[in-house]
Amino acid sequence: MQAVIMAGGQGSRLRPLTNYIPKPLIKIIDKPVMEYIVESIVSSGIREIAVTIGYRGDMIMEYFQDGRKWGADIKYFVESTPLGTAGGVRNAKDFIYDDFLVLSADGFSNIDLKDFANFHRLHSGKASMAVKRVSDARGFGLVRAKDNLILSFEEKPKEKCSGLVNMGIYAFDKEVIREIPKGYCDFSYDIFPKMLGDIYCYKTNCFWSDIGTLPKYYSTNEYVCTHPDSFGLSIY
Repeated sequence: MQAVIMAGGQGSRLRPLTNYIPKPLIKIIDKPVMEYIVESIVSSGIREIAVTIGYRGDMIMEYFQDGRKWGADIKYFVESTPLGTAGGVRNAKDFIYDDFLVLSADGFSNIDLKDFANFHRLHSGKASMAVKRVSDARGFGLVRAKDNLILSFEEKPKEKCSGLVNMGIYAFDKEVIREIPKGYCDFSYDIFPKMLGDIYCYKTNCFWSDIGTLPKYYSTNEYVCTHPDSFGLSIY
């Protein structure tokens, strides 16, 4: 299995932190959020990683280089213009030859990626999606499922409701890359609705934060600081 990290966003809601560095390099306690992701991918047994970059992508390439320091083999794919979540992954199509994981470089969690990959292998769908139950699904992609098979999506519901939400962590059959059209394309709006019946949800109680705003960013740092063992940290 391979992995693709989506790292092309501007992180505008995190300004001024992202005025001079890309969101994937924003630090959680002692290291960039994307470094945790790379370490998690490698720990799951995956070495080949594609990184889609845009805003200040040169800084990401300078930091991670070829990935050898982390036991990875990293290749970079530049978005000269924003391509969306699915479009950015399609931009790395020449890299894909096996089933693959997709992760957002600005999402922070301690999900067990090895278990998630095994879940995908055990099911017959084209895709698997990591989901987590939250008390307020506003601002997220709400998922409705039966027996782990996803039945419907509601992107960013307007009314407060609890339920399973899309964590932005996926596993795909390698053939899916051929089904993504050229140009700007989003998984939630353009791809997943057409794949209903072929997507399974992996339910997890792991910690997860999309670090989308300054309050979430600082609360995530506070959580990690008080639960360092859950993230492989030693804080004294």
